Amino acid sequence: MKLNEMPNIPTRIVAEILGKNEQWVRLGLQRGQLDFGTAIQTSSQYSYHVSYEKLKNYVGEERLLNYEKAKNLME
Repeated sequence: MKLNEMPNIPTRIVAEILGKNEQWVRLGLQRGQLDFGTAIQTSSQYSYHVSYEKLKNYVGEERLLNYEKAKNLME
């Protein structure tokens, strides 16, 4: 599935795109330091939402397309 078709981009994928580890992405979202998504705490766990459009604005469309191509998500 292409990234722009996903209702929510998993933090694992975001970390791969950014070249960071997943914990870095999660903490950035929890602290409100990354403006492409949100983290909501429900009881003791967090739930994450990453928007394709906001991520595209953060990293650029070319980087997302290159990721899709590398991972064979283009179909």
